[in-house]
Amino acid sequence: METKSAVVLLAGLAQESRLSIFRYLVTCGPDGAVVGAIGEHVGLGGSTLSFHLKGLVHAGLAESFSEGRYVRYRADFETMQHLIDYLTAHCCAGQPAQCGLVRA
Repeated sequence: METKSAVVLLAGLAQESRLSIFRYLVTCGPDGAVVGAIGEHVGLGGSTLSFHLKGLVHAGLAESFSEGRYVRYRADFETMQHLIDYLTAHCCAGQPAQCGLVRA
């Protein structure tokens, strides 16, 4: 991952509501959640929720798809993993086991 890509991803999370939405989508797993459930969980509605969901999609952290009358969003786990890998690539001089980070 390039530094510019990491900055875009981190900027996408650099707001309390977007971070809350993303964390909720992660807990929902690959099925994601419909807009109404997301809004209910994070306490946002309408245009504010739409604005933050659009920000996550634009950053590449989430994706949306139509499901009948509803729109479902899900976290992009592959992109999230690339960001985590980028951030921890040089952890403890390339020896993550030394600092207690053990990858499953």
